[in-house]
Amino acid sequence: MRTPQIREPLFTSRHSSATLLGISLGLLLLVGGGRAAAAQDHAGQYAQADIEFGARLYNANCTRCHAESGDGVDGVDLRSGQYGRAGSDFELMGLLRTGIPDTAMPPNDFSSPELTGLVSFLRTMSDVDVSNVRLGDAMRGRSLFTGTGACATCHRVNGDGARKAPDLSDIGAIRTAATLQRTLLDPTGAMLPVNRPVRAVTSDGTVINGRRLNEDTFTVQLIDEQEQLRSLVKAELRDYTVLTTSPMPPATDALDEQALADVLAYLLSLKGL
Repeated sequence: MRTPQIREPLFTSRHSSATLLGISLGLLLLVGGGRAAAAQDHAGQYAQADIEFGARLYNANCTRCHAESGDGVDGVDLRSGQYGRAGSDFELMGLLRTGIPDTAMPPNDFSSPELTGLVSFLRTMSDVDVSNVRLGDAMRGRSLFTGTGACATCHRVNGDGARKAPDLSDIGAIRTAATLQRTLLDPTGAMLPVNRPVRAVTSDGTVINGRRLNEDTFTVQLIDEQEQLRSLVKAELRDYTVLTTSPMPPATDALDEQALADVLAYLLSLKGL
């Protein structure tokens, strides 16, 4: 029996209330006398998509106390981008998440992508006019996802849609805004090795294209293009190839700039059930 050619191995509670968070940031982000923000000059060092996502979160949670300008609390100027209690982005994320004992700064259940967005925006407030930030609309994005964008023909969200591509039900909790934007614009360049599709040729010449669910040295389990579960023994295959080109086209093939922003907003809203 011919040995197959194996061309590549596979390698909640939500936030605290807006008022509490606004007060918390006022106590947390005390300006002056602190370490510089880890040698970050801010402008250009944070992805625009993350900054815009952070602006959305800031608008929803912080402006009630801090105002859009960031100086709504006496003695606090968030626009400086430097804070005495947090010299690095990692420290700032930690404080936003865990709070500060014996103060009004409570823990917050921000996801990692949300923390990335908030820090990106806070560090760049002096360079960004929050009133002019262009943000997508998640509700429009949902309609585009199932309609013009045709995303649901391959992807599944909360039990609806196809299984030919990865399930996106909790994608907003595990991928940053910048990562999702790169995936929409350049699916092949942003594709993770684990998500690469495969092409298998059986001993009788049948070609099977699909998405891997599991793989070991001897077998591979996948969902084919007809959404059928297949379990294949590699030694019984004529050929087995891990492909490096994504079957997903760039979102710009079907969506304009505003529609793309809307779909991105929708994906960021997906936190799982």
